[in-house]
Amino acid sequence: MPATFIVVPQWQGSVSARAMRLIDGADAIRGDLPSAATRSVEVPIGAGESLETGIARYSSVLRVRDRLRETLAEASGTTVVIGGDCAVSLAAVEHAAASGDDLAVIWFDAHPDLNTPESSPSGGFGGMVLRTLLGDGAPDLVPPEGSRVRTDRLVLAGVRDVDLGEELYIAGNGISSLDVDALSTPDALIAALRATGARRVYVHIDLDVLDPAAITGLDYPEPFGLSVETLTTLIAAVRSEATLAGATIAGFAPATPADAADDLPAILRIIGALTRG
Repeated sequence: MPATFIVVPQWQGSVSARAMRLIDGADAIRGDLPSAATRSVEVPIGAGESLETGIARYSSVLRVRDRLRETLAEASGTTVVIGGDCAVSLAAVEHAAASGDDLAVIWFDAHPDLNTPESSPSGGFGGMVLRTLLGDGAPDLVPPEGSRVRTDRLVLAGVRDVDLGEELYIAGNGISSLDVDALSTPDALIAALRATGARRVYVHIDLDVLDPAAITGLDYPEPFGLSVETLTTLIAAVRSEATLAGATIAGFAPATPADAADDLPAILRIIGALTRG
């Protein structure tokens, strides 16, 4: 069944100075998606309030989570969620995990997003979303018991900027983490995926997993990332190994329409790798 695209131009999970550009990035990608297979989630105009949670713009993050949940419940086929910031993966991964206890998650990202409100140096929910999916975080955002990610079915890929609290959590829970060098071929990633024992896989892609030389419109650029060719090769290998339960592409923050046009061919290659039959 063809993929359904859900565009969520959320920016409130980011605390970057470039956060508002995420709206333009989502809109630019939407312009190249098939209209009949694409749905959009309305994002609040306002930043939102923290409501003493330790999460910046918490009320808007919560509202978008609820709206995306509703849209996912009505979608058919494999869904590809287009952000916006990484917080859009909260409802998306939760939705996939609720379909059965056989889901692995591959988190392609320069950052592990494993902070809690207590450990986060910034308060940005984009840096907490994966930890929330694992069951730690603001109570109203943590998924129900049967819709969470398991640490033994999580693979971090391309992570290279890790806060101390995240580093301790990764080590303390034996989470599989593959650096950029380990991803030069698919072998280590496929071995890590097989070790999860899962039959389905959710692929989260924050575009900052790529090297800034490959794409300029990044919310949080980090040097020494993957090439587009390497990333698409890895995606193809993952799809050959397990059933794709869904995917996210997040973090596109072009500075100008011209910059967006320059980056879109690379993003469309990634989308093609995720959806090609």
